[in-house]
Amino acid sequence: MAAPFCPTVVGALQMGGTGTAMVLNACRARITEREGAVGAWEVVDVRAAMDSTPVAGPLTGLPVGVKDIIDTAAFATGYGSPIFAGHRPTADAACVAALKQAGALVLGKTVTTEFASAFPGKTRNPHNPAHTPGGSSSGSAAAVADGMVPVALGTQTAGSVIRPAAYCGVVGYKGSYGWTDMAGVRPLAPSLDTLGLFTRRVADIAPVRAVLAKGARAATTARMPARIRLFRTPMWDQASPEARRTVERALRMLGDAGAGTDEAPVPASWADIVATQLTIMLSDMGRQFAPLLAEHADKLSASIREQIEHGQKITPDAEQAARAKADALRAEMATLLPAGEVWLTLSAPGEAPEGLAATGDPLFNRPWTLLGVPCVALPYRQGPKDLPLSVQLVAARDTDDDLLDAAAWVEEVLG
Repeated sequence: MAAPFCPTVVGALQMGGTGTAMVLNACRARITEREGAVGAWEVVDVRAAMDSTPVAGPLTGLPVGVKDIIDTAAFATGYGSPIFAGHRPTADAACVAALKQAGALVLGKTVTTEFASAFPGKTRNPHNPAHTPGGSSSGSAAAVADGMVPVALGTQTAGSVIRPAAYCGVVGYKGSYGWTDMAGVRPLAPSLDTLGLFTRRVADIAPVRAVLAKGARAATTARMPARIRLFRTPMWDQASPEARRTVERALRMLGDAGAGTDEAPVPASWADIVATQLTIMLSDMGRQFAPLLAEHADKLSASIREQIEHGQKITPDAEQAARAKADALRAEMATLLPAGEVWLTLSAPGEAPEGLAATGDPLFNRPWTLLGVPCVALPYRQGPKDLPLSVQLVAARDTDDDLLDAAAWVEEVLG
């Protein structure tokens, strides 16, 4: 008999401190049974969590997985690179410290791609091990999807939360840019890097987010938004037919449930939005990784070396033009997407691709990361290969709590 999934965040918190041992035992049993097949963890130590005395707080006894791009004093943090094998930070990242102070228990470090970039780690998709789990937050998405842990931290610079959430069939939340303290999270491209969360239900996000974001609501109320608009993006035709039909079907269901629905036109200004995001990301990477390229080129993958070198060739004028364009797009977005409204769009080009040599295309995530708006990936259907298909909800910047309320309502309607 297969080990059952661990409880959800809400379920674990409802069990209270007295239920911590039961929750941790469920995590341990699931990890013991499934980790060999999934490979979600770089290091995991449930026994240490069981032997500890949780701090009394809003997350007392809640097990958490932490992406291995985020510093932890109790666990080695290798950033997905042999350069930092065995590296032990002297302090926890701000987000980890906040979770622990609220009573959460860090079970270990989940697999990341190399420096949260493109070169994949060992993790496999828990629905089919021949397929990628996505990246760069590969292990976090897979660990939550496989029921090993109720919640895990990830980061997104292009599509590293929403895409693996979509591929693994879990809820993914990427907050508004700057929603929480990023100290102790190793930068990939500081202009874009954003923390995110993986859970199995939308309601599981808020209790954790409230610990990480000052003033955030600690509970979600499923609430129909003022309007839901389909937004196809200029890249719509590059998604699979099944992915496109999934979003369109979701819109019809939401309209049948009483939501005001229509389609938002794609602005002409979006023609080069993906190129703009790439220019800014690679420019940041060219500066950020220059010392590692100079000192450890032989220990960097060919893919990240190529990105760094590309970034270093971008001229100051080209970078400045991209940043000016990004500012203009963000200002335009503030008028196109008002508070209270939600856009429905693709979360990924389709089902998780077969093979483990790459983590899939973040094409449908780059624009939202560039714009700094909050996003939620919601699992919805199975595709023709019996792998998850997902939709993405997007809202105005700094309306994260309202987006989660809307996402909870959408989750109820879509089942």
